[in-house]
Amino acid sequence: MRSRGWAGVTPASDEEAIARILDAVDEVVAEQGPAIRLADVARKLGVTRQTVYRYFPNADALLIASSMRAVDGFIDQVVEHVRGLNDPVSAVVESVSFGIENLGGDPQLENLLTRRYEGDAVTSLTSDTAITFCLSVFHRFDVDWELHGFDASALRDLCEMTARTVQSLLTDPRQPGQDGTELRRFLRRWLGPAILYPRMASL
Repeated sequence: MRSRGWAGVTPASDEEAIARILDAVDEVVAEQGPAIRLADVARKLGVTRQTVYRYFPNADALLIASSMRAVDGFIDQVVEHVRGLNDPVSAVVESVSFGIENLGGDPQLENLLTRRYEGDAVTSLTSDTAITFCLSVFHRFDVDWELHGFDASALRDLCEMTARTVQSLLTDPRQPGQDGTELRRFLRRWLGPAILYPRMASL
């Protein structure tokens, strides 16, 4: 690393370097949208492209890492928002609604979910990694999943259904002008029965 880069203050660790690179990504995206180049980020930091390459292989990896960092912080907000809801339908419907209302229109997330790389499918929220992430979130809810009929397999299925619902509504939003009450009514009506199914089946 060149000492005259990094605004004159070389990172003390790889973790600090990564954090500062991702901060620069956020700034570049805010200025020019998600179609960024690795060179743009390097220029923002005052370092060479090779310095950024040390941590990220390409611009797509930068965008994904930046988006995941933002989502990780957002998850804490979701968990806090549904704190005290022990009914699984209410907790899932409210968490999905909160996510749609606050993530819709985010340029990095939209880019992540809608860009199709040459020869590849659109990035999915239903990968094994995404499902595992969703499970960790559900386990932080104030819901006794076992009481409501969810074993490990059923809870994983619910995570997949929830993730598919979120991705669908983010990439193809409902009609403009529909407020949060209408979104929650829609989700409760059609997602609610699926959430209730495990307990109904056990009876």
